[in-house]
Amino acid sequence: MKLLEEILETVKFKSSQSIVGMKVSDVSTDSRKARKNSLFIAYKGLVQDGHEYIDSAIENGAGYVVLDNEEFIQNDRAVFIKVDDARQVAGVIAANFFDNPSRKMTLVGITGTNGKTTTVKLLYDLFTRLGYNSGLISTIENRYADRVIPAQLTTPDPVSLQALFADMLDKQTEMVFMEASSHALHQGRLNACDFDLAIFSNITHDHLDYHGSFAEYIKAKKLLFDRLKKSATALINIDDVNARVMVQNSGANIREYALNRPAEFKGRIISNDVNGLQMEINKQEVYLRLIGKFNAYNALAVYGTAVLMGEDKTDVLIALSSLSSAEGRLEILDSGKSEFKAVVDYAHTPDALQKVLTALNELKERNGRIICVIGCGGNRDKTKRPIMAEKALDQSDVCIFTSDNPRNEDPESILDDMMSQLDDIQMEKALRIQDRRQAIKMAVMMATQGDIILVAGKGHEKYQEIKGQRFPFDDKEILNAYMRREDI
Repeated sequence: MKLLEEILETVKFKSSQSIVGMKVSDVSTDSRKARKNSLFIAYKGLVQDGHEYIDSAIENGAGYVVLDNEEFIQNDRAVFIKVDDARQVAGVIAANFFDNPSRKMTLVGITGTNGKTTTVKLLYDLFTRLGYNSGLISTIENRYADRVIPAQLTTPDPVSLQALFADMLDKQTEMVFMEASSHALHQGRLNACDFDLAIFSNITHDHLDYHGSFAEYIKAKKLLFDRLKKSATALINIDDVNARVMVQNSGANIREYALNRPAEFKGRIISNDVNGLQMEINKQEVYLRLIGKFNAYNALAVYGTAVLMGEDKTDVLIALSSLSSAEGRLEILDSGKSEFKAVVDYAHTPDALQKVLTALNELKERNGRIICVIGCGGNRDKTKRPIMAEKALDQSDVCIFTSDNPRNEDPESILDDMMSQLDDIQMEKALRIQDRRQAIKMAVMMATQGDIILVAGKGHEKYQEIKGQRFPFDDKEILNAYMRREDI
């Protein structure tokens, strides 16, 4: 139990009655989880309005309600606490309830359009190898102690996130590495997270359906650095033109990494093939089990972070050389029998797709082809669909346009959008197969000696979302089956 006055510390509010001495058993943003003497936080989301569930929360035992819409205040049923923006203070309230657990651990966050998942996974693996009790919060999963929890969102809701931190702390977790998405930053899910170090990887076209413009997208990403405490560190990729914009209002200690410009953490690619990267990092050579230029940036970010956190440079390089990328991130499949290779990657933005295809073109055999299977998600940014198609065709020899997660849209309409700006020459190397399984099958049937198949867009996902339902679908599993000539 916590005192309500302690939970509301630093929060500007108006209460329907005195809150002195009142005890709170729990905090929730889900009315179904409310129980006796718990505090329910109601705010309007993208799909549902939490204010509509206040009665349900009270019926389940909630004794306190934080809200920002005065129309729902009912003085006789609970203690109502009016704030200006309930969504933005939810994280602060939750952090106070759980005694601000992130202040008692080393918390590292990374934001950027591409590279977040791989970088946090590499950091988690690196510090685990270096002997630390580490935690991971990522698009794929959350890890700490002996627990592996599949992720539902890149970043949990603010109450679940603070509860997760509290449990991590209870399990003696020393440091946590987490992705910081633009949605989570904009929605306040990361408010009250006490970051010690924040990384900026890059920023390109993505999520404009949500943010409205690229300027607003940048503004959301920038929040991570704007809110850093003075004792924190911001590590930025200065090869990205927006890197300095990200930290222009930050009071943190700013450090830099780069491949193309002078920087404190400077990298150079010596060789890059299907087996890995040979790099020079701050004039020390290292061989990495990662491929592609973008992974060279990820490795630099990891190295810089570890050194800034006080780790020995040689120990870091030795540990880094043994690490692999995150699941579904430029993951190469080889059945051992096929004369070609297949790659699964999560690339679902124009920039990410271009980078993956650039890497694969550098790796393919002289007479080999790139066969790309690609779609776009439904109910998401429509403006990037024709751009995705253009990027795919620019660096592929054959491109098969197919379904991704159509969600509540017609898959054929999504394909129409993708192919709407293709000319006759581009259409000559384009195929359209709406069924994703059949598209993958066609790619395998077409592939010959030296070819590389790229199945892009879904990566680690084990489902396909159609009309509100998630059906089992694993690009890797299907590719492997067809490469073994099963069901072909």
